[in-house]
Amino acid sequence: MQATTITPTVDFEQDGKQHGFLKLPYSSDQSAWGCIMIPITVIKNGEGPTALLTGGNHGDEYEGITGLLKLANRLTPEQIRGRVIIVPAMNYPAVRNGSRTSPIDQGNMNRSFPGDPAGTMTQRIADYFSRYLVPMCDYALDIHSGGKTLDFIPFSAAHRLPDPAQEAACIEGARLFGAPNTVVMFELDTASLYDTAVESQGKVFVTTELCGGGTSTPETIAMVDRGLHNFLLFSGLTQGDYQLPDTPPRLLDMPDGSCYMMSEHHGLLEMHVTLGDEVKAGDLVASIHTLERTGQPPAEYRARRDGILAGRRHPSLIDIGDTFAVLAVDVTC
Repeated sequence: MQATTITPTVDFEQDGKQHGFLKLPYSSDQSAWGCIMIPITVIKNGEGPTALLTGGNHGDEYEGITGLLKLANRLTPEQIRGRVIIVPAMNYPAVRNGSRTSPIDQGNMNRSFPGDPAGTMTQRIADYFSRYLVPMCDYALDIHSGGKTLDFIPFSAAHRLPDPAQEAACIEGARLFGAPNTVVMFELDTASLYDTAVESQGKVFVTTELCGGGTSTPETIAMVDRGLHNFLLFSGLTQGDYQLPDTPPRLLDMPDGSCYMMSEHHGLLEMHVTLGDEVKAGDLVASIHTLERTGQPPAEYRARRDGILAGRRHPSLIDIGDTFAVLAVDVTC
């Protein structure tokens, strides 16, 4: 495979703290010999583990971007033993545009892995992570929230993996992140996820969904700040005490695809349950009202399993194929 076209302006092996860029050449109508300049911070102090911390995988999810910008400012080499690589805005064009996907190529970063060094701009960024940044790390944290179209109960998450030891380490990292809920997630499309690209290289990977709606709140930013503190402890880079909630995180599982409820209609979404509510199989979860004419009964959607409403669609307008509810099962011992 050909070499990447991305050039870092930082030295990943140099001790100290460096702020720089991942420079991706991009010729456009506005800049014939331009570059996409993806901000990156590298903090290194001697030998030790490497943690790769990312946000902005989707450009309208602001908790991770904000928390990592703050961490890049405050963390010093003297506070760590090893190396921390911080990329607050993975899909930088999407972050600048305030959109889930890139305005350049409509690329969804989290559906573009393992990437292609000769592909679209989004695929080239994904390739650089897959072949250069991920191999450097031992631990990876990718901070997500629901963006403009989804809202969640706040949770950290890991996945079922073929290697039991790796799976256990990921779940423990998710638990120690310190969100109110820890979810073992079932993904509908794993092949092209950043998660899969990291896990397939044997790394410990943790992700999150910290509310949503295309904004952030003091509560969600505080969750990120605490979670970053805890993840660095978990990764062995820092020393100190975990900042965990008084109530231990609730452990939730998503066993299969029945946890996702998708629309087969377009119209106006009416939810009948609230985030965090318990539902039983057969309970009415949502109605969708047609906007085509009056006098039509709404389509009713009922749960296919018992669970907790862990996620929901944020906008009321809905189309065929949109996920409007995500259920998870409480397996807390």
